[in-house]
Amino acid sequence: MKKEQDYFRDLAEIRSMMERSSKFMSLSGLAGITAGVYALLGVYLAYDVLDLNFDASYGSLPPFDLIGEFFPLLALAAITLLLALTTAIFLSHQKAKKRGEKIWNATSKRLLAHMAVPLVTGGVLILILISKGLVALAAPLSLVFYGIALFNASRFTFEMLKYLGSIQIILGLASAYFTEYGLLFWAIGFGLFHIIYGTYMHYKYER
Repeated sequence: MKKEQDYFRDLAEIRSMMERSSKFMSLSGLAGITAGVYALLGVYLAYDVLDLNFDASYGSLPPFDLIGEFFPLLALAAITLLLALTTAIFLSHQKAKKRGEKIWNATSKRLLAHMAVPLVTGGVLILILISKGLVALAAPLSLVFYGIALFNASRFTFEMLKYLGSIQIILGLASAYFTEYGLLFWAIGFGLFHIIYGTYMHYKYER
């Protein structure tokens, strides 16, 4: 019986070592929660302070005037993204230290590379569409490309990201049909579901 227990323990240790070497397990659930809070705050500011209106027609404005019209919104989006990334890196670094791991390794590099392609592509495409006056497509496409990025990243970290990514893609497609509710779908995807995901990850893996 003792030999059998030792055998299963050895198998568990080998499996744990292989998982640590092939997957980045230091993503913080709290980072997901804070990212959701930042997103909801950003949506509130865009709606209440910047008076964002997806129903307006901007197609007749010259590109430079259009970019100027939306510069406060772009700045708000950049600040929200920067806050979310900074918090995620800090919290994940703290979690990695507790696990005795390095946050910057071969696996995290592969994870970032697979996320970067759809994120950069989507970001550039959104800026192009905004310059053409197709503002209503910004929210749907940001959800879709972000969802693809998360789906890709799930290969190198928690499988839960695959489901979160799928939800973001579905919300993005729905938002593309109901463009007048783009900001609402954006709040649900980046705000609410980030908080749900982060809470689940925190209580399952970090407590």
